[in-house]
Amino acid sequence: MCLISSATNIAYLTGFHGSAGLLLQSGDAEFLILDGRYTLGAVEAQVRGDVAPVSIEPVETTYDAALAGLIGRLGAGRITFEPEHVSVSVLGRWQALVPGEWHGPGDLVEPLRLIKDASEIAIFRRAGVALVGVAARLTEWVRAGRTEREVAADIVRGLDDAGFSRPAFDTIVASGPNSALPHARPGDRRLSGGDLVVLDFGGVLDGYCVDLTRMAAVGRLGDEAVGLFRAVRSAQQAALDVIRAGVSTGTVDAAARQVLAAQGLGAAFVHGTGHGLGLEVHEAPRLSRVSGPEDLLRSGMVCTVEPGAYVAGVGGVRLEDDVLVTDTGGEVLTPGPRDLITV
Repeated sequence: MCLISSATNIAYLTGFHGSAGLLLQSGDAEFLILDGRYTLGAVEAQVRGDVAPVSIEPVETTYDAALAGLIGRLGAGRITFEPEHVSVSVLGRWQALVPGEWHGPGDLVEPLRLIKDASEIAIFRRAGVALVGVAARLTEWVRAGRTEREVAADIVRGLDDAGFSRPAFDTIVASGPNSALPHARPGDRRLSGGDLVVLDFGGVLDGYCVDLTRMAAVGRLGDEAVGLFRAVRSAQQAALDVIRAGVSTGTVDAAARQVLAAQGLGAAFVHGTGHGLGLEVHEAPRLSRVSGPEDLLRSGMVCTVEPGAYVAGVGGVRLEDDVLVTDTGGEVLTPGPRDLITV
């Protein structure tokens, strides 16, 4: 018997999207435990074919009680659960209500999500093109005198205009000295001449996340800032050039890192080269220097490629695109210009 409690994994396995729910698999039977906020909608979604034909178990009092009652009827003695998605207190409640062996071996569903099928890849291709369309409007929004917060708000509206259901994460607009902070939040600083501006944004389309970073310059940049951009651009291209099935994730990271190190910017690259994309904006695989040689890319994986370099007193640069891994290379899913946007 297997208990899935991650909302993301439940959505992947059944098509049901909600903020609460449990999925219990026992033999050939599957039971989706839902409270009154979701039961009717789930039944209607099943009729439309949007939710798998699982048995829907209503919650009359609490989820814990509904789970205990269902397991009691089924008579299981061993329950496998998702340890990375269950708190100690929740597990303690379950164990108190349901005698038996509770077994948490690690990730249960995440390995299934690594390789995207044809329908998922089709969504990513549509989403990537739509995201590039939002990026094409950056020159409308990025200009001297506007605040980071104002630019970020325009990008979020642009995502909505492009058909995304919501942003995939909090949009990053970081200008001038703030650009040297990899995950700076947009604030009230006004863009001014000589600024590097990091523009990192993404959207959710049909449940799947895409992610993009572009760079802008307000007016004329200093030589050091221009050199920083060129170095990161070269590092990204080096990583894109080596991506293909069978290559280790660490090899991709090393390709980008070596370019920056050769420019004296090794210490300025303070994060990994990329991460997987899917129903969550940060998934496996991780493209980083801590990856092992056994962490191999496989055809059908989707990941970002986003090297960066951040230098106090100069600014920061990051370029990011989304890539589908294939047997022959990487298909860039965000096929737009990566040039420095000068405003």
